[in-house]
Amino acid sequence: MNKQIKGLLYFYISDIRHNILIFWSILLFMLLVSLAFGVYLLGVEDGMLAFGFPFAIYFYCLVIGFTRVKESIPFSIKMGATRKNILISMGIYFLIIATVQSLVANTIQEVVLLITKNANITSFMFLHPAMIIEDTWLNRVLIDISIMFFLLSFMFVMGLLFYKYGLAGGGLVAGVLVILLLFGIAKGWIYDIIVEFLNQVNIVFFYQMFGIGLLIILLSFVFVRRITIEKRR
Repeated sequence: MNKQIKGLLYFYISDIRHNILIFWSILLFMLLVSLAFGVYLLGVEDGMLAFGFPFAIYFYCLVIGFTRVKESIPFSIKMGATRKNILISMGIYFLIIATVQSLVANTIQEVVLLITKNANITSFMFLHPAMIIEDTWLNRVLIDISIMFFLLSFMFVMGLLFYKYGLAGGGLVAGVLVILLLFGIAKGWIYDIIVEFLNQVNIVFFYQMFGIGLLIILLSFVFVRRITIEKRR
């Protein structure tokens, strides 16, 4: 890893550090509140409260992937970074974000589950996509890394489209995707796909999702290689 990539990674991580600390502070506070409600529900017949780290973290990754373009790429270009190094550093950065958040979230979940089990708090549970296959710590970590890396990569490309082609170009692509989604819901395709997915999904699917995310990052070089510090409106 050359010095320029290391420098870019340092900048990316330093730039998001405060933001991510705030996000996790809020998330942990919500966990504590949920646990308190779970304890309260012990006195309620059939009372149950569920909490899930992934839902908030996945949404956070969508935002991060999109905003990294306008917040990081222009500065990187001004500092003289090559387009190739920008792309490589961004891919490594996304992998670091996905891996660290996955490890932290699922380690905290394991600790809380251990506490609730020993305290016999049966009215609190965690939700996670791994529940559709086998809910183990390793599966949760691998699934979270795959989904987060895919979401970061996808929204990075969307951010590039909006940055390079302005609101008209990016909005057109986003609009087409939304129309296809709504059309699929209306025709029942989305429902059929979800049912089929839940019946056949396994851990290999998430490995494939990670691979698609990596492919998206590689293909994004088509946009990155011609990008300038001038943002279109």
